[in-house]
Amino acid sequence: MAVVETERHGQVLVVRMNRPERLNALNHEMRLELARTWAAFRHDRELEVAILTGTGRAFCAGEDMKETLAENTPGGRKLEIEDPFRAGTLEKPVIAAVNGFAMGGGFMLVERTDLRVAATTAVFEVSEAKRWLLGGYDHGLIANLAFPVAMEMALGFRFTAERFHQLGFVNRLVPPEQVVDSALEMANHLLTLPPASRVNTVHMMRLMRPRPTPAQQDLAAALHEHGAKSDLIESRAAFAEKRAPNWKGWDDPEDRYRLPQLKQD
Repeated sequence: MAVVETERHGQVLVVRMNRPERLNALNHEMRLELARTWAAFRHDRELEVAILTGTGRAFCAGEDMKETLAENTPGGRKLEIEDPFRAGTLEKPVIAAVNGFAMGGGFMLVERTDLRVAATTAVFEVSEAKRWLLGGYDHGLIANLAFPVAMEMALGFRFTAERFHQLGFVNRLVPPEQVVDSALEMANHLLTLPPASRVNTVHMMRLMRPRPTPAQQDLAAALHEHGAKSDLIESRAAFAEKRAPNWKGWDDPEDRYRLPQLKQD
């Protein structure tokens, strides 16, 4: 069984993450197959729009913790090829058809799409803060959502599809059985536009999104280093052992008051 399945609907490609037994968690094989799929889609002149969805009750549960724990590779092994979707070099529009759970790295996939359809049963969560990682920053939340909403999500609160629709993060809210059909309707509208207009508009709109400055990126790296490494180890052990973690905090309690600061440009 392929971990990524594709269906062609004329000029539209449906990309389906297909590890339902693991809630479509991103292991190395799936990340590699997604990269290959996006690269092929980018260069296929018969395809103009893509829809990203999942099989089963999840869109994507994020990082496959079992694999990264076994291999001791947090975030997964480095891919042998570039993923144009993750790298932001994919010129064609992508629509998310969020059929279920979109957690951690799965939420990041949704955040990188251009338009979003969500099932009424979908749930969204940024999981990093629960694992001693900097929650939300790598997902662009701080730049692209209202600050209180970004703070809430970065700290690990779950969001329903209905709330995200109200906040404007999701374009359409539909019953689960209609999520791909609704995304296809949006894709077919895009196909009525002049090709250059569609591509240029998507490109310009993406560039208009706020982005972290180099100073903010440096601060994020410093904060990752400032955290308690023992808690990162503990979070992964607790996940593997299916128990609640026992947080210890900073090795030096005074580090709480020595947070790295943003350097002025």
